[in-house]
Amino acid sequence: MKIIIINGPNLNLLGKREPEIYGAETFQDFFSNLQFKFKNIELEYFQSNIEGELVSKLQEVGFDYDGIILNAAAYTHTSIAIGDAVKAITTPVIEVHISNTFGREEFRHQSYISPGAKGVILGFGLQSYDLAITSFIE
Repeated sequence: MKIIIINGPNLNLLGKREPEIYGAETFQDFFSNLQFKFKNIELEYFQSNIEGELVSKLQEVGFDYDGIILNAAAYTHTSIAIGDAVKAITTPVIEVHISNTFGREEFRHQSYISPGAKGVILGFGLQSYDLAITSFIE
C-alpha cells in the first residue's frame, strides 16, 4: 500500500508555530514515528507553501497511489484549484486538520476540499494523520 501525506502552508513550522494549537512536535519527527508504526505501508511526505505545487503534486500522485492524506491548511478555505484537483483525481483523499476548524474563526468553517474527499478528520492533533492512515488500512 502506498500513501502520501501532503501538507500545505506553514505546516513546515510545526513544533515552532502556535504550540498551544499545533503542539510542540515537528512534523518530521512525527512522520518518522508514523513510518515506524506503519512499517508495511510505503509512506511518503510532501509539504509546500505554494498552492500550485500542491495542485501539481495531487495531479502527479492522484492516479497511482492507494491514498492521499491532505492537510491543505489555509488553502482549504480559499483554494478552488485544490478542491478541483481533488475532484479530478481517482486516488481517494482524506482531508485532515490538526485543530478543530469549527472551533476556530468562522472563515475556517468552509472547505473547498471536503466535497471531493472520501472523508474528513479534524481536531485530534497530529493523531488525525494516524487516524487517516488507519482508515485506509481498514
